Amino acid sequence: MRGSLEKGLIQVYTGNSKGKTTAALGLCFRASGHDFKSCIIQFLKGSTYTGELYSAERLYPNIEIYQFGRNCKYGSMIKNGFMKCVGCGECFVLKDQITQTDRDIVGKALDFAEEAIMSERYNIVVLDEISHAINVELIDTNKVLDLLNKKPEKVEIVMTGRNMPREIIGAADLVTEMVEIKHPFKKGIPSRRGIEY
Repeated sequence: MRGSLEKGLIQVYTGNSKGKTTAALGLCFRASGHDFKSCIIQFLKGSTYTGELYSAERLYPNIEIYQFGRNCKYGSMIKNGFMKCVGCGECFVLKDQITQTDRDIVGKALDFAEEAIMSERYNIVVLDEISHAINVELIDTNKVLDLLNKKPEKVEIVMTGRNMPREIIGAADLVTEMVEIKHPFKKGIPSRRGIEY
């Protein structure tokens, strides 16, 4: 490993407002400047048109992003700017619409997360939207707590998502809650390319 953290901690970015994934990406961007390596594992995200995928690929060889979720059937058109996200929700997993494929994908994501953390190839491992996978009952909270308990000393773990379970908040060293004061959605402004995705 190129660089080494003095001590790896556990961070949580939660809350009902925008900015959780963005904060995690910013942390990885900063770490890359110190030659640290980050692995971002996106749970229940398969929107291959999101800007962070291409920024990391083009600019940050120390940041790897892996998506484990449903794909968007319009992804290539959205990525190329010929279409906006229409908000159809097909890429989003709701508790009452879970399929066996969703279970399999999340199982693979959790296995990969454990491998990434325990391998010590990465200084930072981000478990993006892991709380969503927990809240729709695709991951048991205790499995995540077990993983946190066996984390190597010099690996930083960052977890994002709304409604993070209180047990995970209790295990974290740093917890930031994103609180909505105003949001453009309430003015009828939809997600914008390059800003929200």
